[in-house]
Amino acid sequence: MTAQLQLAELVAACHWIGAKGWAPATGGNMSVRQDDIHCLLSESGKDKGRLTVDNFIQVEIATGRAPSGRKPSAETGLHTLIYRLFPEAGAVLHTHTVNSTVLSRVEKSAALVLQGYEMQKSLTGQTTHLDALPIAIFDNDQDIDRLAGQIERFAAETPLRYGFLLRGHGLTCWGKDVAQARQHLEGLEFLFECEMQRRLLERT
Repeated sequence: MTAQLQLAELVAACHWIGAKGWAPATGGNMSVRQDDIHCLLSESGKDKGRLTVDNFIQVEIATGRAPSGRKPSAETGLHTLIYRLFPEAGAVLHTHTVNSTVLSRVEKSAALVLQGYEMQKSLTGQTTHLDALPIAIFDNDQDIDRLAGQIERFAAETPLRYGFLLRGHGLTCWGKDVAQARQHLEGLEFLFECEMQRRLLERT
């Protein structure tokens, strides 16, 4: 599929994300790989439910620079990092949902471990609910370069699949294309909601 068709799919995914309330108050950012050198990243400060193809900015994967001089998302460095770390990644979605934000704060360890849910199989390569599925959690940091460096060092030693959480911030996930990234986002959000409800019920 061409980069332009992928961008059209990403715009549709953004509208779907916006309709679900997963990127409130212009939060979140989304991108698609354009080629080996560039990605197309959502413009900062835009309502994700109303994005058009004109709201995506070409960014150099190696440097995070936008040749046009326009302002891409504040988390540009995280998107470009994922494209560098995972050559197979074709799209990245970053959302601010209640479940991902709250779970990332109440879970004090370095990962949120999901286990026992049939919907774990919505994630590529997962074949059973019996697997323990860790989703890494990193402390939020306004210095994106420093945060990206931390994530890169972690990924050099520990497999990083599907996505990661930022404490009090939200979820960043990816896939080989927009369709797979969207599937991973929807699957993870379902699992987060289940985990949130389980923890709440266990406290009663």
